[in-house]
Amino acid sequence: MAVTAKMVKELRDKTSVGMMDAKKALVEADGDIEKAIDLLREKGMAKAAKKGDRVAAEGMTYVMQEGNNAAIIELNSETDFVAGNKEFNDLLAAVAKVILQNQPADVEAALALEGEEGRTVNDMIINVSQITGEKITLRRFETMTKSADQVFGGYSHMGGSISALALFDGSNEEAARDIAMHIAAIAPQYVSDADVPAEVVAKEKEVQLASEDLNGKPDNIKEKMVEGRIKKFLAEISLLDQPFVKNGDQKVAEFAKESGLTVKSFVRYQVGEGIEKQQTNLADEVAKQIGE
Repeated sequence: MAVTAKMVKELRDKTSVGMMDAKKALVEADGDIEKAIDLLREKGMAKAAKKGDRVAAEGMTYVMQEGNNAAIIELNSETDFVAGNKEFNDLLAAVAKVILQNQPADVEAALALEGEEGRTVNDMIINVSQITGEKITLRRFETMTKSADQVFGGYSHMGGSISALALFDGSNEEAARDIAMHIAAIAPQYVSDADVPAEVVAKEKEVQLASEDLNGKPDNIKEKMVEGRIKKFLAEISLLDQPFVKNGDQKVAEFAKESGLTVKSFVRYQVGEGIEKQQTNLADEVAKQIGE
């Protein structure tokens, strides 16, 4: 049976092995996915193969800057214990460096890049996964490039549980880092209220108009009250309108202006956000691993 790219992808999704290893196993198994998984296990990749259906919702985020390039990544593990291991942290830095230097388009492209010792990023991840005994995944990343009259602001909070990377016009590195710290701590969603999509505003207006405390009020009063609430809503989610975390009497916009900075864009990652975590019994997990 001919081995297709779709079959290779399916096997990689189930086992987390490298593309070439997946293809070789499929060829040897004549296209049988389950048989290919067994072959991978027989060849010492058993632990990686068994982890395909586990949820990796812990881990770390990381920001790396070098010259005019910067990257922010999220690398996940199954437990925060493994995320604190040296092997995981070395992998985190190594993967960030490869992404920074190559600026890949997406995660799939990043996994195929060559890193240290000629190994792909995916092979590097599998290697550490086998060492730690946990599923490890590169969940997401973004890269930025700046010009000579721009500056990056990077900040990681709580040992990498949250990271922020921002791009500014200007040259004040200390102030740029302070604003990145604010982004990490306060979690704005947009740079300014002008960046908030119309559908987001419309949805919030719909919710506010349906508020019980507006029942029975004249339409013109409702509109005025909702207008005020929308203004407050936009200020809460827009970076420039938020009270600066280091000085609550000053808006971020005011701090940026006095620091000679203009915020162009930002990215904020928090480990595991949006991932549905599995509920497991620690004693059962330990017993299971001892029995492997």
